[in-house]
Amino acid sequence: MIFKNVKFSILMNHQISTSIGPTEYHHQAIESGKFLIQKCNDCFTNQFFPRSFCITCSGTSLGWEEACGRGIVYSTTTVRRKIDAGGDYNVCLVDLEEGVRLMGNVIDIEPNDVYIGQIVHLKIETINGLKKVVFKSVPTK
Repeated sequence: MIFKNVKFSILMNHQISTSIGPTEYHHQAIESGKFLIQKCNDCFTNQFFPRSFCITCSGTSLGWEEACGRGIVYSTTTVRRKIDAGGDYNVCLVDLEEGVRLMGNVIDIEPNDVYIGQIVHLKIETINGLKKVVFKSVPTK
């Protein structure tokens, strides 16, 4: 993984920036198609959103791990809009397998069909020319 104008050191199989902040590093990873989660090297806590310190032990030795993408819908709502404004869409909170929670949209099913406890998978898609983190439903057997 190569990012522009960045100095790197190697930690936990990912290149870690020493010249840009964690948010910018995370955004560059998304642009390259990877969703990374910070992991504290002292207490091994995973955290999201990116920070300069650990939310558990306040340590500053943080690495990055690529998320597996598997998650479960924790909370969901449907935002109602007129069809000419783009129509209804879903907003949900998803707990990833790594133990972090993030907000997103389940995009491959109708907004009203998303439910709490639903298994989803994180994807990075290009929408209107920008990379965006979204979720897709995982069919149940």
